[in-house]
Amino acid sequence: MTEKTRYTDEELEEFRQIILEKLDKAQHEYDSLRQSLMNSEGNDTADTSPTFKVLEEGAYTLGKEEAARLAERQRVFINHLRAALVRIDNKTYGVCRVTGKLIPKERLRIVPHATLSIEGKEQQSKS
Repeated sequence: MTEKTRYTDEELEEFRQIILEKLDKAQHEYDSLRQSLMNSEGNDTADTSPTFKVLEEGAYTLGKEEAARLAERQRVFINHLRAALVRIDNKTYGVCRVTGKLIPKERLRIVPHATLSIEGKEQQSKS
């Protein structure tokens, strides 16, 4: 029996639905993070006593920095998901870019934007 070289159209459609659901959720989270970064009319330190103002401003700045880091990670994740959709359209989705073998379905269901099988990751880390 010959080894499969790509997933069937039905299997690709299953993965497309998984990715679209994750993409929708990721986009909502990204939008929420961006909104929190742009919200300048929220709770402010203008009405607090000077003693606590410095501490609150520091915490506010750290919160903004953390939200910015999370937003950037979410943006990268969204780009990976979109790239996976392109691979589905090209019918190259699920093929390990190191070994050329199919990435197991179980892995793709958990990490649908994966481009490496576990074997491929191990080979890549050794080089």
